[in-house]
Amino acid sequence: MIRFETDNDFQQGAFILLNKPYEWTSFDLVNKVKFKIKHKLRVKKIKVGHAGTLDPLATGLMIVCVGKYTKKIDTYQSQVKEYIATLQLGATTPSFDLETEIDQEYPTEHITRELVDETLKGFIGSIEQRPPDYSAVKVNGKRAYEYARKGQEVEIKKKTLVIDEIEVLEFAKNVLKIRVVCSKGTYIRALARDIGQALNSGAHLTALQRTQIGDFKIDDAIEIEDFIKFLENL
Repeated sequence: MIRFETDNDFQQGAFILLNKPYEWTSFDLVNKVKFKIKHKLRVKKIKVGHAGTLDPLATGLMIVCVGKYTKKIDTYQSQVKEYIATLQLGATTPSFDLETEIDQEYPTEHITRELVDETLKGFIGSIEQRPPDYSAVKVNGKRAYEYARKGQEVEIKKKTLVIDEIEVLEFAKNVLKIRVVCSKGTYIRALARDIGQALNSGAHLTALQRTQIGDFKIDDAIEIEDFIKFLENL
């Protein structure tokens, strides 16, 4: 979806729903959009930003704002988000996803569907969550991941957030796939860690897709290649 404040005028404001590719950073996607628009319009500067970061190993919906629409970024960021997350039970990684190798394994024989359902109920509502060491949270002026990648431990404060819904989509062979509806600032990787611990085991993310931000859905998003083609034909 591409929406303009004024017909095809990026400077006046544009709103783009994009499906972030796997292994792209959020900055990669914004930078690509910015470069292509600047080239098309033959301008040196134009404001481009996004309404909510996705990890490189995550895919899914990103709202990219251009021109005067960048003033609306805070409004979009604050909206409720939906994710589809796949967790591997019985093993952890330092980053809580596939960025790092498995560092410890845990028993899973005791984990039943009934235990999963009961455990997930404890995460509904207002909860305290400690962001991952491998995250962009700032600690003493640096990103937490800068310390983590050097093997340095840092103190990261817990955040209060809200989980509105957790729905089990699949559960088989130590793989748990869930749908999560949550507030701004939720780290699904950290949620995977906490679910693993609550199950008296361990867990890490093997896949993550953001499927909704407020009323905007992934089905309305376009691929970056399609956006580039749109620009070429503009």
